[in-house]
Amino acid sequence: MAVDYNTNKKVVKKEVSYLGRDFSSVRQNLIEFAKTYFPTQYNDFNESSPGMMFVEMASYVGDVLNYYVDNQYRETLLNYAEEKKNVYNIAQSYGYKPKTAVPASVELEVTQTVPAKSTDGGATYFADLDYAGVVSTNGIVSSDSGVDFTLLDQVDFRVSSSLDPMSVEVVQPSSGNIPTEFLLKKRVLAKSGTTTEQTFTFTSAKKFDKVTLGNTGVTEIVSITDSNSNTWYEVPFLAQDTVFESIENTSLNDPTYSQYQNDTPYMLRLIKSSRRFITRVTEDDRTEVRFGAGISDNPDEVIVPNPDNVGSALGFGVSKLDESFDPSNFMKTKTYGLAPSNTTLTIKYRYGGAVEHNVRANSITSGKNITFTIDSGNLDSTKVQTAEDSLSFNNVLPATGGASKETLTEIKQNALAYLNTQNRAVTRQDYITRVYSLPQKFGNIAKAFIVQDEQNETNTEGETNIIPNPLAMNMYLLGYDDNRKLTSINDAVKQNLKMYLSQYRILTDAINLKNAYVVNVGVKFAIITQRGYNKSEVLFNCVQAVKNHFDTSKWQINQPIVLSDIAYEISLVEGVASVVPPKDNNPDKQLIVITNKATTSSGYSGNVYDIESATRDGVIYPSLDPSIFEVKYPNQDILGKVVGDI
Repeated sequence: MAVDYNTNKKVVKKEVSYLGRDFSSVRQNLIEFAKTYFPTQYNDFNESSPGMMFVEMASYVGDVLNYYVDNQYRETLLNYAEEKKNVYNIAQSYGYKPKTAVPASVELEVTQTVPAKSTDGGATYFADLDYAGVVSTNGIVSSDSGVDFTLLDQVDFRVSSSLDPMSVEVVQPSSGNIPTEFLLKKRVLAKSGTTTEQTFTFTSAKKFDKVTLGNTGVTEIVSITDSNSNTWYEVPFLAQDTVFESIENTSLNDPTYSQYQNDTPYMLRLIKSSRRFITRVTEDDRTEVRFGAGISDNPDEVIVPNPDNVGSALGFGVSKLDESFDPSNFMKTKTYGLAPSNTTLTIKYRYGGAVEHNVRANSITSGKNITFTIDSGNLDSTKVQTAEDSLSFNNVLPATGGASKETLTEIKQNALAYLNTQNRAVTRQDYITRVYSLPQKFGNIAKAFIVQDEQNETNTEGETNIIPNPLAMNMYLLGYDDNRKLTSINDAVKQNLKMYLSQYRILTDAINLKNAYVVNVGVKFAIITQRGYNKSEVLFNCVQAVKNHFDTSKWQINQPIVLSDIAYEISLVEGVASVVPPKDNNPDKQLIVITNKATTSSGYSGNVYDIESATRDGVIYPSLDPSIFEVKYPNQDILGKVVGDI
């Protein structure tokens, strides 16, 4: 019993039940409340009474309010949200951007012809690369179904490197076995969609200003530049003031690594930039571009306190800072980048994607908007014109990856997966994924393998023990040479990778970048064919099966050779009756004989490996030092023989 001291009257504290959530329970609670606290004022609880009308109206209102409260709470949880707007907002608060369209990707084969040239009176002929041209990046090619694809890189026929290899083939000689033309062939990646530009003019600076792009289904912001040719950089959040920048690998820009410019044309640098932006996808599938809030000459307004003044922000001291100081944050960015003002921004972006963009093979053959240049100074104009007209495109394989926009269920699952990783490299697989995601222009990394670092510890008795180092890992790497054979990566690639991983690795993680070993091997086998089959054809198909088994793209560092797998794949070739042990240099009568190829003068790696000692139970194990097996010259290193038929 409570007492009102102003009136000296006793106030009854009424008990209210909060358990009623639906119409019937709220109605019953109201009836019980009336019977308890108003027993004499009202006692007619018949369905037809006027009082029950008001009870049921109140129950109706309570039921509706409870429904909307429950619904709004459910819409704050990603797993249970149903409204598109809420799913988009929650996913993006996790750092995940819903895909409103997914473009298809394809590898294009680009060719041109150049005239033949001889410098020794016709004894030998080679391609005259003076007539080789350059196809500019962002060129447009079209499929026969009308789907446009944009070239993601330039095609330079003047040079060949491990990053961008070029094959040179003789065009059928016109007469007398004297070549007149050579065919130059390169490959380039292309992505479907349409590339366009929009301009936006800004007058006075406005904090966190934003613009909305005109097209739906934007897949990529290609670039943003202002009237003064300044570049604006996309960041995951505006508080991040460091961005990656690529610079051309020349002796002027980087004298240390310029010797590797053919294989590593660009170097990666980490810079601070106040000109930055973020993107956000709205519920109508449009893309917003938002900028920072800096409006002064110092757009980031960074506070770097003097360590002597850290304690002066406490309540009993005199602070030299004009605001309360967070000792956990010694550098505080107030404005989150520059707000554009008195300038015009040109936003170049790509949009569009669908399942229909996964076009069939040999369908992308038309150049739609291509810039192809040949340095024609002092060259035969007729031959230049012939070389220009010879440019052609084709997709040997179908385009893949194209899809319509993500469903709400897909967005939920992908956002949760993104939240778990938080864009950091934590696990071994995280680091491997980051290595392979390094843009190709910064280096060609073919294989990566990670093991925990180990240290030697010597005890008091002079014994050496190997102990793991939990704060360091050894990353073993390999690249491709001009002929797509495995080789060690150069120092420029290592530097780029080191810079790239620095933004994702945990501070306490140390990464040692090392080269893995390449062990070149040869393969011998013998078969018995089925009667009635062409022995040469069956043998050819068996060699192709072994080539496919040792395809470098399928092999990983420290992967063993399982001899029975090779024998099984040979046995599946049509016309093979049996796989039998080859008789040459095979005292153990193995069905498949693997030999080490280590002669450096023949082009092999030079790494000697004891195959016999490494073989146990039909499995050839790699060395303790991370290594990979490679059949470097399949045409000469894979030897098969037909020993009979049945």
